[in-house]
Amino acid sequence: MASISAAVAGTGFIGPVHVEALRRAGVDVVGILGSTPAKSRAAAEQLNLGTAYETFEDLLRDGRVQAVHITTPNRFHFDLSARALRAGKHVVCEKPLAMNSNESQELVRLAAASNVAAAVAYNIRFYPLCLEARELVSAGSPGKVLHVTGSYVQDWLLRDTDFNWRVLAAEGGPLRALADIGTHWLDLVQFITGLGITAVCADLATVHPTRRHRAGSVETFSGKTRPPDDATVTVTIDTEDAGGVLLEFETGARGTLWVSQVTAGRKNCLRFEIACAEEAFAWNSESPNELWIGRRDEANSLLVRDPALLSPAARRAASYPGGHNEGFPDSFKQLFRAFYGYIAEGDLSAPQPFPTFADGHREILLCEALLASHRERRWVAVADSSR
Repeated sequence: MASISAAVAGTGFIGPVHVEALRRAGVDVVGILGSTPAKSRAAAEQLNLGTAYETFEDLLRDGRVQAVHITTPNRFHFDLSARALRAGKHVVCEKPLAMNSNESQELVRLAAASNVAAAVAYNIRFYPLCLEARELVSAGSPGKVLHVTGSYVQDWLLRDTDFNWRVLAAEGGPLRALADIGTHWLDLVQFITGLGITAVCADLATVHPTRRHRAGSVETFSGKTRPPDDATVTVTIDTEDAGGVLLEFETGARGTLWVSQVTAGRKNCLRFEIACAEEAFAWNSESPNELWIGRRDEANSLLVRDPALLSPAARRAASYPGGHNEGFPDSFKQLFRAFYGYIAEGDLSAPQPFPTFADGHREILLCEALLASHRERRWVAVADSSR
């Protein structure tokens, strides 16, 4: 994969994560683009990259760049992805794919017409034990999926002085906690169960109707110090801090999800429990190397990540022996290995072993149904993504 070169657009929290994971996956990263030339230069120097682009056009004109990673604020995802696709570049875009379903549908069309690979960075699929859970459920022995429960909770926006571009609908979209982290959970449980979500009922809450904004935006997961009152301005918040969702899957199975970015002490905790007719499965992202397997008529078990004990699909995403823990950065590495390995195979008509733009589009449709449900206080059907 060293023959494929990439560039990254975005220098915030997740951009450097992509750079590091790309390098570990054997992909040459030739440069980076920030929101200003100064930020580009600072990131290039910090990450030891050879090129600091001044504009996105400069990045696209660089003949070395075969793939572009979009890690910018959400409102730029559509435009930058579309321009990269039209330029014939492979694209990996952070979630959510776009600000609305018209944009995401257009990106699906462009990706299909451009004869390139296009992925959305739902990296949590690539924890080995999430892949193992998918293999176990799809094998059929656990039986029919009855219901799915879980949560995704954080605390980095707990204070009213915690401020980031994500809290503003104009920057990130009208949904925040659900679109930012809830979509990871929703994508993951659909991936593991193989079942699409067909209807939703959402109840969302803005814990801080206003926040005190310091000069400059706080980097994701960073600002913890409470500034003096005279160092801030008050900003009205138009996105949710937390919320609950009832789910209906295509088979009639039910689900519940709680999402929060204001849960003290929970730094980045995704949990799911999938109850099937014969077995249940539970996993927690803060203990990612353990999969709990529940049974009624025999002892429950705890599967600890060990390549020797995993299915072939999960074993491919486990780089280290049992007892050598793998975590968040490794999930990106495995996603990029799947993406760039697919490109290297040379058959872009083959099944895609990564989250596609079509998957990203379905998540946008799901988010729109969630927002409509909350606003209208009722169950809402999720639109068919094939139409």
